[in-house]
Amino acid sequence: MPFDMLLGAWVATGLTLFIFTFLYEDNPLFKVAEHLYVGVSVGYTIVKAYDTVVVRLIYEPMVKQGDWWLLIPLFIGGLMLTRYVPKITWMSRLAFAFIVGVGSGLAIPRVVSSYILKQVEDTFRPLLVLGETGGVTFNFNLADPTSNVNTIVLLVGVVSVLFYFFFSIEHSGPVRHAARTGILFLMIAFGAAFGYTVMARMSLLIGRLSDLIQFAAPGYGRASIWLLLLTVGLLIAWAFRSPERPTS
Repeated sequence: MPFDMLLGAWVATGLTLFIFTFLYEDNPLFKVAEHLYVGVSVGYTIVKAYDTVVVRLIYEPMVKQGDWWLLIPLFIGGLMLTRYVPKITWMSRLAFAFIVGVGSGLAIPRVVSSYILKQVEDTFRPLLVLGETGGVTFNFNLADPTSNVNTIVLLVGVVSVLFYFFFSIEHSGPVRHAARTGILFLMIAFGAAFGYTVMARMSLLIGRLSDLIQFAAPGYGRASIWLLLLTVGLLIAWAFRSPERPTS
């Protein structure tokens, strides 16, 4: 096995085990892995941003393609650095105002189209569908997002949730029942979002555990086993050397 792959396996295994030590308590091993993760992430982001923005989007187009109009955004970006000069720090406001204005102008139509118009469009789907022979058909397939039963569920959910957030009248009688129905839909939506987040985190955990199992093979020098023993030994040594905590 190449040395770089073997070294990468040992480093990945060690840092993974160091991160897992936080399940015991905050300790120097976890802090080492945490600081390395943050430092490497920041360093990679800086290098990637320099390569993408400075080299590919500014230097190469201007020097190799003659797109000298890029000096205008370069000048606007340079104004942001004037924030570190107290006498001309006001010039940075011009750059920030331009960036916020352009960003808002690009983001607002996308947000309106994705979160408002799309939601309204889904509530206008037909409740019944005309068949090829002229008769009315009703699709009960819950797995089909465009089915008629899903259209009714979506319509009831949107209307009931709007009733829940409608505070101009007292929530009593039919309005109270509609608002309670909206609460159920909100809880289902929040639960689905939370479940999706948990599934994503579990996927990351499964990936790390799979790597630990893979790196325990003889081809990787049984990195997981040796580093696990080393990690446990370091935790034991740290626990005995740490000062006793006052009991209250």
